[in-house]
Parts: sequence; C-alpha cells; structure tokens
Amino acid sequence: MNRVEIVEVGPRDGYQGIGPFIPTDRKIAIQGHLVAAGLKRIELGSFVSATALPQMRDTPEILDACEQFPGLEPQVLVPSERRGRDAVAAGAWRLVFVLSVSEAHNRNNVRRSPEESAGEYERLLQAIPADVAIRLDLATAFDCPFEGRIPEAKTLALLGRLVALKPDAEICLCDTTGRADPAHVGSLFCAALNRFAEAQTWALHAHDTYGLGLANVHAAYREGVRVFDASFAGLGGCPFAPGATGNVATEDLVWMFERMGVATGIDLKALVSVAREGAALPGGLAGGRVRDALSMGSAACAASAVT
Repeated sequence: MNRVEIVEVGPRDGYQGIGPFIPTDRKIAIQGHLVAAGLKRIELGSFVSATALPQMRDTPEILDACEQFPGLEPQVLVPSERRGRDAVAAGAWRLVFVLSVSEAHNRNNVRRSPEESAGEYERLLQAIPADVAIRLDLATAFDCPFEGRIPEAKTLALLGRLVALKPDAEICLCDTTGRADPAHVGSLFCAALNRFAEAQTWALHAHDTYGLGLANVHAAYREGVRVFDASFAGLGGCPFAPGATGNVATEDLVWMFERMGVATGIDLKALVSVAREGAALPGGLAGGRVRDALSMGSAACAASAVT
C-alpha cells in the first residue's frame, strides 16, 4: 500500500498566533493525545524571540517533556545559526531551518535578506553535530503577502544555493499565504524534483486560506511528494503573512488519503477528538471540514437510534 508521512505542525504553526498563553501542561497533554492518535513526527515549537512570539517561550520545556512519549520524533523551527545552536543545546535532534524566497517577507520575518539567511543556514550546518537531522523550510516558495506570486525561477535559484549545502536535508516548499493553486504546486515540484535529483526527500507545507489546501496537497502527491505538514483542527496562520489563515487540517488530510487507499498510520477517530479540543482553544482560529462533518454524522446517527 502507498504511504505518506504527515508532520503535525499545530503545536508550532497552530499555536504561535494565539494571543492568550496556552498553559504548558495543556500543551504537553495535547501533544500526548496527538501521539496517541498515531502522529509521531510533531513540530512542537520554535526557538525564536519570546518578544516576537510569546506563545513559543516554553519550547524548551515542551522539548524536555518529549521523553514521556516513546516513539515521538520532535522537531523545532529555527530562523538563524544562533537559534539553531540554542535548540541543539536544549536537546533538539531534528531542526527545521526556515527562510523565505521573498526578500520582503524574509526581512519582515527575520530582518535579513534571503541570501543572508542562506549564510546563516550554512554556518548552522557547520556548527552542529552531523547526526542532527535537518529540514529546510522554504517559505513563500509560491506566493508572498507583499510581493505576490513568486516566479518559479526565483524559487529554483534559491534552491540551487541551498540544496548544494546539504543534499540529504529534507526540503519543504511552503505555501505561506495559501494562495498557491494545484497547477502551480505541481509545476514547481516537477521542476524541483527533476533539477535536484540529489535531494532525497521533499515535503509540502500548505495553508488553506482560499480552500485549496487539499487540492494542493494532492497535486504535490501526484508529483511524488510523500511528506506533508498539517495542523490539527486547521489551527494556524503566519503572524508575518497578513491574511493567511490556518494550515490544511490534519484530519482532512488523513480522511482524503485514507479514502484514496493511501496509508497514514493515524487513527482518524482519535485525531478528531483531539482536533475538537484544539478548536476550542481560546483565541485559536480553527479550520477544516472533516471534524465537523464526522461530528454531525455521529449526532445524526445518535438521533436516528433514539427515534
């Protein structure tokens, strides 16, 4: 059977824009529920400025708590060499380095140019142990909130600089604004996979701002991508991308792939339960459809049984 790997990014991307601080013990409890549902690879937070993203200030504590969950593969996002070294010192063994294709978005996000961020990435690779797993998140690979649609040539050019630094890194193209379309996603992945055959693993990080999240995931799947980011309850929205709403919902992704006969290793019923918990978080902006559809279906069955 075909399989895909779903990376749960709700505890990072889903939480980071929520204003009311989510108590650390609640974050850890939800993380346990996600693991119990079958999600093994979870982006649990980021090492960033607590002033810029106060919701992420307890990432070191969340990382420490991972020992409670056997089989969990935690990853943390870092935007610079310094933050990457901090993460490794705190015990992280899987890093996600993020930079943007768009000059305007990268400067708005990390106050430097994409080329300067590429230099940070190169220095980080030299500074950390060789056994630390690396993923490269290329934000605004398709579209930028400030510059609009990003030409494929611009994304491919930056990839040419970055892939050569560590060909075995996982490369994730990110639809930061949710304005990508299936034709664009398919075309860019086709070009990237053909041009950079040395890159072994590709991933897609999709937002669902315009309702095309699942369609974009399917387009990437058809091009051979088998790793996909998603957020339980569709929580999310980049604080540095005005208007962008949440990631494609994890439960929607699981529903689609399982219906297609593609294994995910995730218990949908258990996932929907924790997604309901996520949707109820104060200040959270939930999305997705499967959670409500299954809830309404269960309610209708219960009503039918009573009558």
